[in-house]
Amino acid sequence: MSQVPPLMTPIEPGSAPSARAVAPLDFVALRPQAGTQAFFRHRAILDKVLITGFEGSWLLLTRDEFGRFAAGAVVPGSELHTRLVAGNFLRAEYDVRRAAAAVKARRHFVHAGPNLHIFVVTLRCNETCVYCHASRANMDQVQTDMTPEIAEKAVELALRSTSPFITIEFQGGEPLVNFAVVQHICRYAGRRAQELGKQLQFTMVSNFALMDDAKLDFLIEHRVQLCTSIDGPEQLHNAQRKLPTMDAHQRAVHWIKRINQRYVDMGLDPTVYHVEALLTTTRETLPMWKQVVDTYIGLGCKALFLRPIDPFGFADRTRLRLEYPRSAYLEFYRNALDYMLELNRQGVQVLERYAGIFLTKILRGEDPNFLDLRSPSGAGIGQLAYNYDGKIFSCDEGRMLHEMGDSKFHLGDVHTSSYRDLVGHETVRAMVLASNLDGQPDCVNCTYQPYCGTIPTFNYKNQGSIFGRMRESSVCAVHKGIQDLLFEKLAAADPAVLAAFDRWTTHRAREHFVQPEPTTPAAGL
Repeated sequence: MSQVPPLMTPIEPGSAPSARAVAPLDFVALRPQAGTQAFFRHRAILDKVLITGFEGSWLLLTRDEFGRFAAGAVVPGSELHTRLVAGNFLRAEYDVRRAAAAVKARRHFVHAGPNLHIFVVTLRCNETCVYCHASRANMDQVQTDMTPEIAEKAVELALRSTSPFITIEFQGGEPLVNFAVVQHICRYAGRRAQELGKQLQFTMVSNFALMDDAKLDFLIEHRVQLCTSIDGPEQLHNAQRKLPTMDAHQRAVHWIKRINQRYVDMGLDPTVYHVEALLTTTRETLPMWKQVVDTYIGLGCKALFLRPIDPFGFADRTRLRLEYPRSAYLEFYRNALDYMLELNRQGVQVLERYAGIFLTKILRGEDPNFLDLRSPSGAGIGQLAYNYDGKIFSCDEGRMLHEMGDSKFHLGDVHTSSYRDLVGHETVRAMVLASNLDGQPDCVNCTYQPYCGTIPTFNYKNQGSIFGRMRESSVCAVHKGIQDLLFEKLAAADPAVLAAFDRWTTHRAREHFVQPEPTTPAAGL
């Protein structure tokens, strides 16, 4: 390894020292001895030292154990030696085949091709959200509706993907505004997937305010997985997600309960089949962490995704009112996570999505393929976004930037572009390079590199470069802070917490949402 930096918990500039910070080790007297350790990275976690290997193996060591490891003074046959060998941390016993298999498993998605295809069927929306990142259009702007002809061409491109499993996600605006085209896509894509031998599923992100029984019947019949937004208790939600009738929360809650009951009536397991609801964390949300969790529990939601606010769309113009230091967000996250773990201890099963994604990588050695948290990122090689007018983008954030006047992530058009034109586009190639953490200057030596990911569009929007500067990145600060907290929990080894983490990382397939099996094998793709 190169020169080892002082071992301490980073302190945010201008903030008071954290109670969790530890004093640096004296590396003048203690230098790693070359030739004994396999490649490793390290980070202080409370009174312990976390080490991670190239392939994502990890160990939490006492400071004395780390000192002996770093000095090359581990006694052969000792308990520490056994643990280091098991973790693949000693050069003499390094298992190359095992490491290669682990890396291959973590990067399983690289050769698959785009599996997520986002269809923006309209920009029109009946809600006015204070942080809107979709660049919504007013309800009378029908020129922002996708036509059936454009929809069919987008479907054909999506089904050309080399990925055997395709997800078409309906977004807006509010997709229920252009429900006729949603219906057309479901029927057309379902038939074409059967003909081409592709597995297919549909998802929809909706505020539910325009839902009715006929629409719901169609969506249930066509196995469309439904997702909405709940920003917490009624007063907060209605203040941030505004309908003219001021009942956005009530309408969303009504349909969440109706849809969840439909799944129960169909005999589906409610712990697996339920409406997914997303939270956007604004400044007003931060002190309400308990109320937010309680709101989700009261709705029967089994998962929260405690997302910080993003820099796209209208949120960019309301930043001063909505934004907050990421240190404040991490305190909110810690409080909410601790509360959720206490609820799990009491028998209430609810998980936090960020934690579930990171823990799946840490504890299972698997990557759940969440496109914003992988290396390389999913832009262009894991997802494509199809705008209402037929323009195609590397990702939904790239489409948002286009609506804000910056078209750097525009790849082509459904009328003129081929599949290979899109995935081989020079912008896609650049984004793959920029999001490969093995080549990121700040990421390559980060202890959390095996479990993390960077988002080129966020880097570009916030820092002017798709590569970004991670030590100045708010996204990086969030990712590190969450992983610090998770490893603190792992170091404490509370059996109830570990049991919850095991549940949070147990994959439960949702076969019901997959369209009927193809009748013919894929050919000519």
